[in-house]
Amino acid sequence: MNNIKAQKLLNKIQRDLMRNGIITNTLISDLKDLRPLVVEEGQPLLAKVIRLTFEHVEAYDSFNIAIPGDEAVEEGEEAPVQEETTGQESLDYLLSLMADPSNRVNEIELREYVNAFNEYAEEN
Repeated sequence: MNNIKAQKLLNKIQRDLMRNGIITNTLISDLKDLRPLVVEEGQPLLAKVIRLTFEHVEAYDSFNIAIPGDEAVEEGEEAPVQEETTGQESLDYLLSLMADPSNRVNEIELREYVNAFNEYAEEN
């Protein structure tokens, strides 16, 4: 993410999350403000992840997606899912991936979050 305003907003979202936990109204508003900045920057994967994140939080009033596993993941493979993480931990991890979406591993894990959002929506 190269846009300074987007970086500052992402940092604010992470700070708010660590200080206050998931405050849905603030989180949704901030993510909706962040998305146009990312779209302007030409980051379609990141824009999609942000949209799915705020739609998920709006629909379920929480963050229910687990962190993808730590094992090495090759392109085209599905990342294993870590169990026993809180929504806040997983959301914090997702936000940290958003900070550097051009990193190959981060990109793969962002795609895994997209799959997880879609699977969760289908199941619920």
